[in-house]
Amino acid sequence: MSDDAQAVHELEAVPLDLPPGLELSWLGVSGYRLTYEGSSLFIDPYVSRVPLRSLLLRRIALPDEALIDRYASAPGSVAGVLVGHTHFDHAVDAPAIARRHRAKAYGSESLVRLMRLHGLGELAVEVEPHRRYEIGPFVVRFVPSRHSKLLFGRKVPMDGELTCDHLDGLSPGAYRCGAVWGIRIEVAGVSLYHQGSANLDDAELRDEPVDVFLAGVAGRSVTPRYWERILPRLDPRVLVPTHYDNFFSPLGRPQDFVRRVDLAAVPGEVAAAARDTRVAALPRVDAPLLS
Repeated sequence: MSDDAQAVHELEAVPLDLPPGLELSWLGVSGYRLTYEGSSLFIDPYVSRVPLRSLLLRRIALPDEALIDRYASAPGSVAGVLVGHTHFDHAVDAPAIARRHRAKAYGSESLVRLMRLHGLGELAVEVEPHRRYEIGPFVVRFVPSRHSKLLFGRKVPMDGELTCDHLDGLSPGAYRCGAVWGIRIEVAGVSLYHQGSANLDDAELRDEPVDVFLAGVAGRSVTPRYWERILPRLDPRVLVPTHYDNFFSPLGRPQDFVRRVDLAAVPGEVAAAARDTRVAALPRVDAPLLS
């Protein structure tokens, strides 16, 4: 077993201690379903899993309804879909999930354009920084943030706004990043913060403790002092690493990892910056059930 696989095995045994009635499911990559008493939020849902060859050959990347049926169902109503930025591995499935549940999708101007391409402009909400959105039982705020500079530490991949004007043009590279948001959610007396990429805007992130930090860890090595900058602001009780599985690998296959993500090093890195924060992991939605 690799060091990262062993780390996942150990971290999945650490409890999140969420309140009764509150459930958090990991869909893979940065995708989550948060459910409270029968009402759900989807955050960066991405189960369609665009293959690498589609990126290299510029093939169309659209939602796979069968995979959404299998891996992104909800136990009751869906209050909304939240999108932190519009790279394909965060935004491909947002329109399809919004459509099937007639739920609004919240995010950047680029997300609104993506929704309009799918004929869903009436369900799109371009968010305002720090505004409180009451979405079912959830209170949500979007915090201006940044994407890690994954290209040699100098450039954000597929940066800029989504400008595609037809669904037939939606290759993986057409899903431009757009504005980047950290997402703060309050429900059932607890708070969660979702950071889809390992970077931040220091001037925008306030000193507001959270209970659970859903922390993107891919790309943290190219963001100077990432943990030292973000953890004192959030002071999380529990940190859940995310965006470490291979986002080209289909769900249903054995989980593999982003190249050089070094998940096994995360607990030590976190302890050096926030010694009272414990690190936990969630099983992915396609993990086999243990009898």
